[in-house]
Amino acid sequence: MEKDADTRPPGAAEDWTIPQGWDRYSAADHATWDRLFERQAQMLQGRVVPQFLDGLDILRMDRPGIPEFAALNDRLMAATGWQVVAVPGLVPDRIFFDHLAHRRFPAGRFIRTPEQEDYLQEPDIFHDVFGHVPLLANPVFADYMQAYGRGGLRADGLGAIAKLARLYWYTVEFGLIATGEGLRLYGAGIVSSNAESRFALEDPSPHRLGFDLRRIMRTRYRIDDFQQSYFVIDSFEDLLAQTTQTDFAPLYADLATLPDHETDSILPGDRVLTRGTQAYARHKEEEPL
Repeated sequence: MEKDADTRPPGAAEDWTIPQGWDRYSAADHATWDRLFERQAQMLQGRVVPQFLDGLDILRMDRPGIPEFAALNDRLMAATGWQVVAVPGLVPDRIFFDHLAHRRFPAGRFIRTPEQEDYLQEPDIFHDVFGHVPLLANPVFADYMQAYGRGGLRADGLGAIAKLARLYWYTVEFGLIATGEGLRLYGAGIVSSNAESRFALEDPSPHRLGFDLRRIMRTRYRIDDFQQSYFVIDSFEDLLAQTTQTDFAPLYADLATLPDHETDSILPGDRVLTRGTQAYARHKEEEPL
């Protein structure tokens, strides 16, 4: 999710948007994008949901260099009515939700350095555009993202953003989906990470659990390493239906009285697709400081 601070950076509009400044990218910046794109596009074959690859094609994202938002938006608007807007980094929650509610995806414009190609803390243009935007060309997922934005504006008024943020984390960022060919990736935090793309699908360590809206909103998550649990949706249609057909206000009120679940917990009512060993997390905990 985004940040709580509300000090707008100099030069940003009231909605925190800024020009992309595509002409300012250096040859090295474009080369970094191309390396990351080629590596991920090849590795994701057979691992990512087909709709993601369809989005790459629809948006012509295989063209060399960092995408120019104006050209990207022409194709994205034609597909689903969405557009990408540049922002200076993380934005306040309400600004973020408002953009999504109006079918605008806020994307950072900076790109990681070669030394950061495998990990960086703040999402860059590769995470935001390669990771998120292809699925915005899918009508059902595009509607889910708008519904989430509208729900976020309501959650803001109910003091429940922290609970709703978990839904975003375990779907939009780190979600898995069941297909006829097996589990596939769709979360942007996974598909933009070479290492986590393999870990989320193939490593025996994490739990893989069936999607449960209430359960997810009670579950903590990792921001510093691979997830200890991944939640698996049955389809984008089901994800959209469960989100739009749920009355969140009484759910928030109920959740406020209940304790959180830890990231590695398995509960009696869980639909367990894979019971992980949690070996990776335990090994990290045992590493000397």
